[in-house]
Amino acid sequence: MFKRFFIYGSIGISLEILWTGLGALSSGDAALTGHSSIIMFPIYGGAILLEPAFKQLKNSSIILRGIIYMSLIFAAEYWSGLLLNSLKICPWSYFNTAFNIKGVIRLDYGPLWFAVGLLYEFLFNKGSKTKV
Repeated sequence: MFKRFFIYGSIGISLEILWTGLGALSSGDAALTGHSSIIMFPIYGGAILLEPAFKQLKNSSIILRGIIYMSLIFAAEYWSGLLLNSLKICPWSYFNTAFNIKGVIRLDYGPLWFAVGLLYEFLFNKGSKTKV
C-alpha cells in the first residue's frame, strides 16, 4: 500500500510540474519553469483512496468511470484546499480564475481530472496484474 501511495504521489507531483511548466509558456517563460509543493505529495498519494472505486467500477463505461473519478478528485481538492486555506498554507489559489469555487477548485479542470483518474485506474490495473 505504501508503495502505491508513493507512486500516486510521485506521478501527481510530476504531472503538476509538467502542467505548470507548460502553463508558464503562456506567460512568456521559454524555460517552461514548472513548480509544485511538498504539501501536494500526500494529496496526490491520497489517490490510493480511489482504489475501491477502481475495483467497483471495472465493468462500467469509461465515461461513467471518468466522471466518478473526476468528481472524487474535485471533492478531495475542495476539502484539502479548504483545510490548507484555513491553515494559511494552501499552495494554490484559483480566486482570480473563471469557474472557481471558493478559490480552491476550477471547474474547467474537469477534463484534466477525468483523464488523471483514468490514468491512475490504468496504473492500478497494471500494478494489480504484476502484484504492485
